[in-house]
Amino acid sequence: MDQQSLFNVEPQPWQLDDQDDWLIARMAFSGAPFGPYDYSIPADLEKSVQPGIRIEVPLGRGNRKMIGYCVDVIGPFHRLAPSVQPQKLKPIERIIDSRPLINSNLLDLANWISDYYLCPVGQVIETIVPPGVRNESGTREMLFLSLPDGLAVRLGTMKLSDVQRTILTTIGSSVQDWTPRELAETVGCTQGPISTLRKKGLIITTTKRVQQKTHEIPRETRMADLVLNAEQEVALRQITQHIEADTHQTFLMHGITGSGKTEVYIRAIQKVVEFGRQAIVLVPEISLTPQTRQRFRARFDRVAVLHSHLTASQRAWHWQQIAAGNVQVIVGARSAIFAPTPNLGLIVLDEEHDGSFKQDKAPRYHARDVADWRATNEGVPLVLGSATPSLETWQRAVEGRYQKLSLEKRVLDLPLPDVATIDMRVDFGGRKRFGPISQKLRQEIAQAISAGGQVILLLNRRGFSTRIQCPACGYVETCPDCSIPLTHHVEGSKAVCHYCDFQTPEPKRCTQCNNPSIRFSGIGTQRLEANVTALFPDVSIMRMDTDTMRKPGSHEKALNKFRSGETKILLGTQMIAKGLDFPNVTLVGVINADTALHLPDFRAAERTFGLVTQVAGRTGRGEKGGRVLVQTFDPEHKAIQAATRHDYLGFAKGELPHREEFHYPPFGFQARIVIRSEILAKAQYMADHIAEQITSAASLLESDVTLLGPATAPVEKLRGKFRYHMLLNSGNAGVIQKVVRRAQTTIKSIDDVQWIVDIDPQDML
Repeated sequence: MDQQSLFNVEPQPWQLDDQDDWLIARMAFSGAPFGPYDYSIPADLEKSVQPGIRIEVPLGRGNRKMIGYCVDVIGPFHRLAPSVQPQKLKPIERIIDSRPLINSNLLDLANWISDYYLCPVGQVIETIVPPGVRNESGTREMLFLSLPDGLAVRLGTMKLSDVQRTILTTIGSSVQDWTPRELAETVGCTQGPISTLRKKGLIITTTKRVQQKTHEIPRETRMADLVLNAEQEVALRQITQHIEADTHQTFLMHGITGSGKTEVYIRAIQKVVEFGRQAIVLVPEISLTPQTRQRFRARFDRVAVLHSHLTASQRAWHWQQIAAGNVQVIVGARSAIFAPTPNLGLIVLDEEHDGSFKQDKAPRYHARDVADWRATNEGVPLVLGSATPSLETWQRAVEGRYQKLSLEKRVLDLPLPDVATIDMRVDFGGRKRFGPISQKLRQEIAQAISAGGQVILLLNRRGFSTRIQCPACGYVETCPDCSIPLTHHVEGSKAVCHYCDFQTPEPKRCTQCNNPSIRFSGIGTQRLEANVTALFPDVSIMRMDTDTMRKPGSHEKALNKFRSGETKILLGTQMIAKGLDFPNVTLVGVINADTALHLPDFRAAERTFGLVTQVAGRTGRGEKGGRVLVQTFDPEHKAIQAATRHDYLGFAKGELPHREEFHYPPFGFQARIVIRSEILAKAQYMADHIAEQITSAASLLESDVTLLGPATAPVEKLRGKFRYHMLLNSGNAGVIQKVVRRAQTTIKSIDDVQWIVDIDPQDML
């Protein structure tokens, strides 16, 4: 249905006065139909309509009431499509917000995200603006009093009681907003005389929403600046040159673990604050947010925190403080890139390589690329920091698109830890077994603890056992809604799907052949915790994974216990592998380095190298030094070998030619289309149909797009839906989007079949 048929109504009388005097509000919606659609603005609302506010409008022939976002205000000098006649557009009905929810820079960003990631702009805005801000969480309506215009001049000639005159004089002589209660307390009267003056029209009342409480975070103990080494000084000088010049430049700060990247960030932000500007600092894991926040609050007066564990009212309060310019530094996870800074001066992405910066639902944006566009658009520097940069970022630096800053030495010239592999193929055949802990690693743990050190053990698998199998018939218990084996959790005696959270009591018999000899195999963090506890019963142990860190503040409490020395062994998933700084850690053990090494994903080796290198960097940060032991069944693999040598350059030089040969990123661009349906045949038919339309669109546009697939996805069934997928590859940026947009005009939807487009996908499963 075109816009003219949706909004073709008789013109209103006010619209006929002057055919050239019109204003149009362009509206977008967060749900279908997404728009954008045009509406006329009545004369009495012209001054109130601004881009970024919500407006209620009638939609369609039934004039269904819809609330959408105004994304543009169009005046009479704007050239419209011939089919659009301003005098025949439906008028807007009600303005929801008194001021824009997002500023013009964020609206520009929303439009770019919509265009690049193929997501309706209304849906993007809904992602940018937190629900607590839209719902005005933490506020309530209150009554405020003021005087009518000119009343203060006439007070001397009016017949009033002494109390009434005092009330009116108090209001008229003050610039503050008075509530009835505050005014009565100040004057020393009851509400009676105030109510009388209101009835006579001598006091005007207005209703405003007011924040009820603040969520200030207590300040940390103030810290002095640390002494920078020569490499840090050079890096800082390069960044501050662009801060002082108020110009954009993207930097890759490639610094080995423990090289002092955070101190360079802080010193650069100090320069930003001196100019009265704001900085955004993104970290990949919520577990890093408390530590990062503490470091920044010890150096800056006003620091806001944005992440998913905040309540709606907390997030809304921080958002309003940022928008008002009352915050110097914003620290947070992925979504903090949307902080509504009125005067942005710098963006920092720490651990820029991390996969958590990519959103897995619409809009499927990558915070690194969003930060790059925003920094370019607002003319500010962007710093991408990592010891193991993504190969996309590294190649851009090699090509000169990013400026590379190198930190090749650890702070205080501390040496990198020695990294050794433990060949589990040999240990597995030995006579003496210690479960998931090899004999060598067990001895090293005991030695580290007895010497007063602390230990970190990484295993990137949750649960107790990762496979529940019948030894008689070989059947593996799988999720009924996903083609994924269930994981055994001892806590609660249950079997859990880690994709859809399906849970069932742990089976006592095989569900296929009824054999009672169920075998629980594979290693998860629960089982590792039980094993380590049995080996070291007198040592305090803590597990950090998403099962144990569900409560707000749980990350901070756990890390504080480890930092204080109360906990001696910290074990967990990848949330303990990055960015954490504990000088007393003298041993790091990687329990199974092969967990993700052979997945059907061209980034598998890169992720394994990064994870092992990052967790290795958690040790050797103090005077005691450190050691890393990596248990693996594939010690000769290039990713494992490079990680043991802390050799990022060697890994990149070996990996990049393979990427270039197959035109994989960073030498090409990709999109992944995933089709889902509860009926397998429907998913397959829709996948074939989409593939045909993509091929046709690419041919019509004469685009160099290569289509791989369709085929069943590696995880064939997920959350009750069968899945097909296909990959689009191209050597040119933007070509894939053009082809998909063209194909969307000819793709015919099928009931109960969903399909999504993921631009620059990070997950191939």
